[in-house]
Amino acid sequence: MTIDHRQTVEAGYDALAESFGEWMARVDGDPWERFVDELASRLPDGARVLDLGCGNGEKLSRLAGRFQLTGVDLSEQQLGLARARVPDAELIHADFAELDLPTGELDAVTALYSLVHVPRGEHPALLGRIRSWLKPGGLFLASLSHVGGPDRVDDWLGVDMFFSGFDAETNSRIVREAGFELLENEVVWMREPGLDVAFLWVLARKPR
Repeated sequence: MTIDHRQTVEAGYDALAESFGEWMARVDGDPWERFVDELASRLPDGARVLDLGCGNGEKLSRLAGRFQLTGVDLSEQQLGLARARVPDAELIHADFAELDLPTGELDAVTALYSLVHVPRGEHPALLGRIRSWLKPGGLFLASLSHVGGPDRVDDWLGVDMFFSGFDAETNSRIVREAGFELLENEVVWMREPGLDVAFLWVLARKPR
């Protein structure tokens, strides 16, 4: 049976809408603010930043006011929340895995908890496209799976959700093979309600 992962992800996040932000607020030890701040510290004022899978805009909002922001998400319900939270950002309703963007125009790309919703067979090519969108010296920040697993649909937060990914070692390798220099490469554990989980956090740079 073929999994329509786009429809599954869109429907799942549409259904979660407001409740997802409340759930995220209950996660203990989530390092995303630390890594987003590290990214921001390396960027000049006015830098162009693209967030892949921006959701309700919470993470984009941490960069608001200093950078030119664009967010992309499959869920129109989540984008509605993002528009209210980050009104100055350009927000696009699309599958970020199918974006066709100009080369060499972005200062940074972020993908926080979003690549796990893309079939893992597409990851290497997608990473290569992300690299092409960046200026020389541009930065890529992502949270990736650390255990991995094949394409699948799980019951997650009461909805069907598509997941896929590689183990941490493989993820680090395919980021390097896409042409990035790894600046940070750290598995970080955190506590979701009722469950300890970990992600591989990668901060990488396109060579100058």
